[in-house]
Amino acid sequence: MTKIPRSALILGLAGLIPFLWGAATLLSPSLAQWGQSALGGRFVGPYVQLFYGTIILSFMSGVLWGFAAKANGAIATTGYALSVIPALWAFFMTGGGPVTAAMNLIVGFLGVLAIDWLFWRQGLTPDWWMRLRVLLTAIVCLALGIGVL
Repeated sequence: MTKIPRSALILGLAGLIPFLWGAATLLSPSLAQWGQSALGGRFVGPYVQLFYGTIILSFMSGVLWGFAAKANGAIATTGYALSVIPALWAFFMTGGGPVTAAMNLIVGFLGVLAIDWLFWRQGLTPDWWMRLRVLLTAIVCLALGIGVL
């Protein structure tokens, strides 16, 4: 595999900030209190993680759609069908309380990783794609896991 482009790595890591911030405010009541006062309740704890996680799963559907567009025939059809699953998953599975929603987001992100792998194996993604996606998915799942525990 080739090296992850610097801009993709930096932007991918920057995209982890809401997940990491949410985990930090779950672990530190004083940080959560400051965040709630300064930013509002939606931007601390599980709330920032769940809202942002739903957005990112939907974003990943768009990314996957773009990869599917590089294919033809049955592979393209399957790719398009798979690409809508993350957004639908986020829409239907993030209700029911913060713990259940976080667990479902973890499953959703692991599911996206599986679809990423399939598209990577089909040559629809850049060579470096899985290196980036495994790194980002692991960190996202760990951060969400703090809310589950």
